[in-house]
Amino acid sequence: MSNTISDSEKKKRINHPVLRFVFLCLGLTIMAFGVAFSIKADLGISPISTVPYVTSLISGLSVGTTTIIMNFLFVLIQIAILRRQYDWFQLLQFPAAIVFGTMIDVAEYLLQGIQVSNYLEEWLFCIIGIVLIALGISVEVMANLVTTAGEGIVLAICKVAPVKFGNMKMGFDITLVCISVVLSLVFLGGVEGVREGTLAAMIFVGQITKVTNKWMKRVGDVALA
Repeated sequence: MSNTISDSEKKKRINHPVLRFVFLCLGLTIMAFGVAFSIKADLGISPISTVPYVTSLISGLSVGTTTIIMNFLFVLIQIAILRRQYDWFQLLQFPAAIVFGTMIDVAEYLLQGIQVSNYLEEWLFCIIGIVLIALGISVEVMANLVTTAGEGIVLAICKVAPVKFGNMKMGFDITLVCISVVLSLVFLGGVEGVREGTLAAMIFVGQITKVTNKWMKRVGDVALA
């Protein structure tokens, strides 16, 4: 599916700022529940959340709090990379990170009473988490407001270096997983947050997003008409 957005579509979206904000918050909330389901599954979580998860275990802070801190750092890194080229409108990534982190904690609280008792149920929760993350990404993209802080770093690097987005995104995800493994080995004495579910997320989130993007385009065509 082409990511090209026509001028008429852009104009149509600009005329609905409140609806775009609603889409953004909805997308972040859906992604947050996806992260919470992945944590509950205990089969490893998506690469972008491995570092917050491990640092949460190390520090005792909530995953939502460490997610906010990590995303704030991501924004600062974007500014350092792009400097004068930085689009200051993207500072809205700060409040977006707060919404995302807060909703992760809310989602974890709501799911805390659910028991996962066997490997099949773990995979069920993992799959739900992957699908929700993919759907949340599609809703967030439909908002056409700001990028997530993690994606923003990848875009920033691609803007100053001759690297394709897909290759850079894969490298970024692998880097985060490696950092998580090293941190967990050093501070926790074993690998935490990185398992077969992490690999599944790396493989399938992007593929599912291609499908959910089509769904959300249809929804957007109606909602933003």
